[in-house]
Amino acid sequence: MEYQNITPEPVDEPVGQPLKKPGKIRKILSVFMICVLSTVGFFIILAIILAVPRVDAQARAEQSAANQFTTTIRTVFDFIQRNYVEEVDPKQLFEGAMTGMLNSLGDPYSVFLPEAEMRDITDTTQGSFGGIGFYVSKSYRPDGRPSYLEVASLIEDTPGWRSGINSGDLIIEINGESTEPLSSDEAVSRLRGPPGTEVRLLVRRGETIEFPVTIVRAIIEVPTVKHAMIDTIGYLKLLTFTSHTVERSQDAIRDFQSAGYKGIILDLRNNYGGLLSSAVDVSNLFLDGGIVVTTKPRQDSGNQVYRARSGTTVPVEVPMVVLINRGSASASEIVAGALKDRGRAYLVGEKSYGKGSVQQVYPLDNVGFKITIARYYTPSNVNIDIVGIPPDREILFPVYTEVDAAGLNSLINSGKIPDFIKANPEADNRSITAFAEQMHGEYELEVSLLKTLIQEEKNRRSTAPVYDLDYDVQLQEAMKILTEENFQILMRSAKTLKTLQEEAMQEEDFALAS
Repeated sequence: MEYQNITPEPVDEPVGQPLKKPGKIRKILSVFMICVLSTVGFFIILAIILAVPRVDAQARAEQSAANQFTTTIRTVFDFIQRNYVEEVDPKQLFEGAMTGMLNSLGDPYSVFLPEAEMRDITDTTQGSFGGIGFYVSKSYRPDGRPSYLEVASLIEDTPGWRSGINSGDLIIEINGESTEPLSSDEAVSRLRGPPGTEVRLLVRRGETIEFPVTIVRAIIEVPTVKHAMIDTIGYLKLLTFTSHTVERSQDAIRDFQSAGYKGIILDLRNNYGGLLSSAVDVSNLFLDGGIVVTTKPRQDSGNQVYRARSGTTVPVEVPMVVLINRGSASASEIVAGALKDRGRAYLVGEKSYGKGSVQQVYPLDNVGFKITIARYYTPSNVNIDIVGIPPDREILFPVYTEVDAAGLNSLINSGKIPDFIKANPEADNRSITAFAEQMHGEYELEVSLLKTLIQEEKNRRSTAPVYDLDYDVQLQEAMKILTEENFQILMRSAKTLKTLQEEAMQEEDFALAS
């Protein structure tokens, strides 16, 4: 959830023109009553007088329509209870009506929360729960194709993280049940359960690769920060945004300062968000005052601006690279967007997830509902919902082609890579390369792709390393930027999200004109 009880600075609003003095209005009306005004003046004043009742009439009509709909709903509710062929539990009718009403918004983040799902949310906010370690999402497809559950991000050192499932994979089935008709919250309630119990998934990767995965649930502790020095560069990895993230980040930065760091890498990959207040406070560490993010509800009067405080923990002279990928969402996008728009950091990786909305949970006794109440905007006044944040430099991991799909599907379902790591848990680079070359001869896949898959499986079998410079091509690029390239020249070439948006619109207009 990204909306918390914090007091933001209100948006500055222009002062309106003062109203005319009552005495002057009375004078105008008196002149009108003795018919001295011209014909033009008569119709101007008549239009002003008639405008108010028209506005009032429109408001009354809208309210009347709303009252009519709620009365009709109540009538149908009572009619079903009295006349349906079997006795109906009123709770069933209530939950069905609430589900349908929120689903009609077409917003995957606005949903009814039955009792079990309200408990799940409470468990999550407390920091631990029984589950597998996924952040998932679901969107409605306008083309009518099946809308399955998408793995948006994974929590490190959890059963789900070790299972071989990646961000962007689709969960087609949970324990034999299709996820197509399920809301994201309904799916989450099926993924969670008592520690030690199993959940069976059918996973789809890309268009053609499908494979089954069985995961044993465990207590999921929500982590927050990892850090280390890589030569002279401080590496700060944020896994989520909690009330402890800022404190842990400050501890890490103190370690960097003691080590004499000359640059910093902020890793927001696979960080699916968390507290808005935490995202703002983390931004405070790197920004010297100014706007971090603005939230805008339906009414302009409710706009709220969140600003960084004066002074920084990390001096603005320290060069900074931010790593993002498709698993970076919500609060992590707030931080990445603020640092990019304010010209504080250079973004490397791939386009972020694109969740630019703010939700609030409202309890109703033991149940409740979650609803989108606002959208957030970066400092250059851009909302990144659905479109995401593009990196300044795109760096992708080895990807498979359609030609590779058949071989990769066969390899994944064979279980040979997990079997190799089980037999060789301490496999070094030499043995991994040898096994990759062997698999290349059997499945005709690129050795670089195979080495990455093998190393990822090795990492999943133990506590996740703070970083892996041998195989992490995005981290390699970040290090190269900070240690070998002219950072100031790079930053001068970086563009705000607003500029990128305007350029994209101009290109679209040009294409249409052509």
